[in-house]
Amino acid sequence: MFVSDCRRDFYERIVSQRVLLLVASDVDALCACKILQALFQCDHVQYTLVPVSGWQELETAFLEHKDQFKYFVLINCGANVDLLEILQPEEDTFFFVCDSHRPINVVNVYNETQIKLLVKPDDDLDVPAYDDIFRDEEEEEEESEAESDGSEPSDKRRRFEEEVIERTMKRRQRREWEARRREILFDYEQYEYHGTSSAMVMFDLAWMMSKDLNDMLWWAIVGLTDQWVQDKITQMKYVTDIGILQRHVSRHNHRNEDEENSLSIDCMRIAFEYDLRLALYQHWSLYESLCNTSYTSANLKLWSVQGQKRLQEFLADMGLPLKQVKQKFNSMDISLKENLKEMIEESASKFGMKDLRVQTFSIHFGFKNKFLASDIVYATASLMESIEKEGPETTNFIKALDSLSRGNLDKLHQGLDLAKKQLRAIQQTVASCICTNLIISQGPFLYCSLMEGTPDVRLFSKPVSLCLLSKYLLKSFVCSTKNKRCKLLPLIMAAPMDVEQGTVIMVGIPPETESSDKKNFFGRAFEKAAESTNSRTLHNHFDMSIIELKTEDRSKFLDALISLLS
Repeated sequence: MFVSDCRRDFYERIVSQRVLLLVASDVDALCACKILQALFQCDHVQYTLVPVSGWQELETAFLEHKDQFKYFVLINCGANVDLLEILQPEEDTFFFVCDSHRPINVVNVYNETQIKLLVKPDDDLDVPAYDDIFRDEEEEEEESEAESDGSEPSDKRRRFEEEVIERTMKRRQRREWEARRREILFDYEQYEYHGTSSAMVMFDLAWMMSKDLNDMLWWAIVGLTDQWVQDKITQMKYVTDIGILQRHVSRHNHRNEDEENSLSIDCMRIAFEYDLRLALYQHWSLYESLCNTSYTSANLKLWSVQGQKRLQEFLADMGLPLKQVKQKFNSMDISLKENLKEMIEESASKFGMKDLRVQTFSIHFGFKNKFLASDIVYATASLMESIEKEGPETTNFIKALDSLSRGNLDKLHQGLDLAKKQLRAIQQTVASCICTNLIISQGPFLYCSLMEGTPDVRLFSKPVSLCLLSKYLLKSFVCSTKNKRCKLLPLIMAAPMDVEQGTVIMVGIPPETESSDKKNFFGRAFEKAAESTNSRTLHNHFDMSIIELKTEDRSKFLDALISLLS
């Protein structure tokens, strides 16, 4: 059931209870969690936080805690499956689900008692009507009435014929209704996509209660930027949500514009920026950032000798000396940095890169510390998927969560260093896949598989890193291929998951087109292909388009996908 008033039907109901927070492993979920934690701190709410990276962990966490807790808050998990069927909870257990995954399962939507969905009312959900997918069980057909004493045989026969006709009509109507129900549910559940960021939903709640702080606003911005960096939402949705957040930024940070009332340099300030679409460039060198940003790398085709020449021409066109470009951005001449954005934008449009500037926000505290929202997204995601083993599995989650607080700059800088390694690894892998023609057209989709022994292959056994690689690779492939048909195809990417168990992780991403609505049909297709071939798959991720598969079953699974999508 959708919650119409988050304050009354969600927050005020849990504020006096002990709450279990189940949080998915993505940056938007972490930001939503930070906002909720700050609200809980204000009102002294007792809660336990459990990170969950998939359905199995969610079930295990619920089973472990169901006796101590009656109120569960799920962040970025749980909306797109029938929660009651999976968890089998008692009747006095309540779930509050704040999840950007779409479509929302219809049983969750129409459950009036135990499941409460925290969704922004302006999200376009297109949920089927209740009567189209649910109907009361028809009563058992009454047995034929006993013969009544003075009735004639012809009356009995006529009554019997009428009953037979009536039953046949009812059966036909039921079959038609079931066929229509299957069709409606197929249309509704066919594509997977994302709604409003969970961090924005939580910030809205804080704002309604007049408890919104600048820190919470920053976390909402980072949550939205995560959706944009991971390519989960359309450009139109991103720009619309940026506009909503911009009004809050003006409200919270207007004192910076007034010289008489200006804040101390140590205070936190958020500013709207029309900045460069270059990954981590303020914490790197401009040259490295140009080489390792998907947008510039794909457009300049930097994996080829010709592409490297184009990069030199691009820098020459801006009049930037190589010595300046290759040193740390902070150390560049101030005279060059002053007009850098305009210079780069002017030259970029000559090289076919018209969208090199993007609307975003930056945060300042102190003289040295300035970060763009995308910097925080890359750093936090890299910390969460770090492959360096340090203590229990939750260590990475806690580190990533801590890096979002202003007091933990050392963790944030550690995340930035990991993010640079990750981006370099992605670009090197993209270059080797394109240069060695590893991307094969399988008919209805493109397919690329990383072999065991490929450099940095362990990094790509993690879902977020593999998704980023897939999106960068498809973008680069579309820019490099001359085959017009291939430009319109989606991509399936596989990487070794666990060599000892013989499993691969596989992700499917939608085509890279201008009008792309970011809807992904691979989730349902993977399920059907696995079902029809009895492939040993594990659909454990909250994103249905990411699965784990036994290596031996890969060829029959792909054959089934080809015939299914052809």
